[in-house]
Amino acid sequence: MNTKKILLVEDEKAIRDMIGFALRRAGFTIIEAENCRDGRAALVDARPDLAIVDWMLPDQSGLEFTRQLKREPEYRDLPVIMLTARAEEGDKVAGLEGGADDYITKPFSPRELVARINAVLRRVSSVPLGDVIECEGLRLDPAAHRVLAGEQPVTLGPTEYRMLEFFMLHQDRVYSREQLLDRIWGGNVYVEERTIDVHIRRLRKALQEFGYDRLIQTVRGAGYRFSVRAE
Repeated sequence: MNTKKILLVEDEKAIRDMIGFALRRAGFTIIEAENCRDGRAALVDARPDLAIVDWMLPDQSGLEFTRQLKREPEYRDLPVIMLTARAEEGDKVAGLEGGADDYITKPFSPRELVARINAVLRRVSSVPLGDVIECEGLRLDPAAHRVLAGEQPVTLGPTEYRMLEFFMLHQDRVYSREQLLDRIWGGNVYVEERTIDVHIRRLRKALQEFGYDRLIQTVRGAGYRFSVRAE
């Protein structure tokens, strides 16, 4: 039996009912909210494991709500799936860059949504506990689940953390987008290769303040690598 709690922030009752039925049938506990204000209260009361947030909400956009959560230390590790009717690539990129861990467009099947939720939860919970990994003063501590640049904490979302961990464990080798999807997402067929570029940008942005963005290198026509050597 699944014990994970899902916060669903959606203003349309018919969609809430459909999603709620599917997720309860899959074993999840569902906390429903009609707007961002109620969603915020539910975060405090229920402490969900994942949030599904609709883009268009009556009191605030779901995108801005997600951005606010990712700026707060208490909620920045909370996985978020953005739910929206906006299917253009630019909208998908905006959602992912705003902090969403995945993005699903309406209409969608409940089966696909459950698969995406399980994939995101696996990604977040599958971080192995090993020794501290260090590279030129950048340290990743799997046991504490934190990254330090010198003595300064580096704020990363769960996907960027997994990506950095993978890169630091596999330095100097070039990985294609497809290989990164297989290694980091576990072969999840629902994730587009375009998603890799968005998370690379988010990872570089987080490292840029400390001068470590240079370690994430683009190899044209091949993919990405993590290396202390010049590109």
